Amino acid sequence: MMLLGYPCPMPETSSTGIEKVILAAPRGYCAGVDRAVQTVERALDNHGAPIYVRKEIVHNKHVVEQLAARGAIFVDEETEVPEGEIVVFSAHGVAPAVHERAAERQLRTIDATCPLVTKVHVEARKFAAEGYTIIMVGHEGHEEVEGTMGEAPDSIVLVQTVEEVDQLELDDPDHVALITQTTLSVDETTEIIARLRERFPGIVTAKNEDICYATTNRQIAVKQLARQCDLVLVIGSTNSSNSNRLVEVAREHGSESFLIDNHTQVREEWLDGVETVGITSGASAPEELVEDLVQLFRDRGVEDVSELRTVDESVRFMLPKEIRKGLPMVQS
Repeated sequence: MMLLGYPCPMPETSSTGIEKVILAAPRGYCAGVDRAVQTVERALDNHGAPIYVRKEIVHNKHVVEQLAARGAIFVDEETEVPEGEIVVFSAHGVAPAVHERAAERQLRTIDATCPLVTKVHVEARKFAAEGYTIIMVGHEGHEEVEGTMGEAPDSIVLVQTVEEVDQLELDDPDHVALITQTTLSVDETTEIIARLRERFPGIVTAKNEDICYATTNRQIAVKQLARQCDLVLVIGSTNSSNSNRLVEVAREHGSESFLIDNHTQVREEWLDGVETVGITSGASAPEELVEDLVQLFRDRGVEDVSELRTVDESVRFMLPKEIRKGLPMVQS
């Protein structure tokens, strides 16, 4: 029997040699995800169901299912939302064309775009207005990338690898700007950016880097965690970019690692020969999923559970103005 492509969960009676569980800190929700999830919850509280959400509000299956149970309806495009209804734009951001189509349909919009993604959108518009060719480092097809590139589609070129950087041919190589997706691997991006600087020595960037604080902090924590563990389990959905990067980082720093949606997907064979298990979660995974995973190991006799803290996070973002001040009847 299979569950979401994984074998059945471990029987609770099986024995393992696991002696210790270490939790990475920080882990889980970042400020942008917390803001986006609260936005949908508050919209449901204030206006009742249904509330439409364009795309997944955040890339986590558990969160989406919980909100859907409360009356959120997730759609792929704003054109699927009945005219005049409320629609929330996800944390990943949308292109200006999406706002335009929403206005044409008289949709009442609530924009839950992460402020750090909005920052990159602003940079893209600024660089485009100044006549730069903009190189964006990111993953093709990711919603954040699609939204950002939509700010200046004629000015932005996407690259994903060092090899793609080497293949770039630009009309004006001396007038180039750089932006990045916020949820990339810090190490991987560093290599690509270094190659871009070699090829385009005059390339300009924003004052502050685009990879968000939460992505950076979680990757730093996983690097330290991996050095102390035989196995690192990352809780996050398969479409979560930052969660996938955590698995890669753990493997690069000496530990086997797997991405799981929840505790039921832990496979018995992963635990063969393992004494210390590390646990972390992507920036869109709620803490309750971590607690369930820790309990699974406690139920199997593990008593030594500790936390490895690398940095304290205190970032908070205000909820969208439409939630704070009340939603206008028609989008202006």
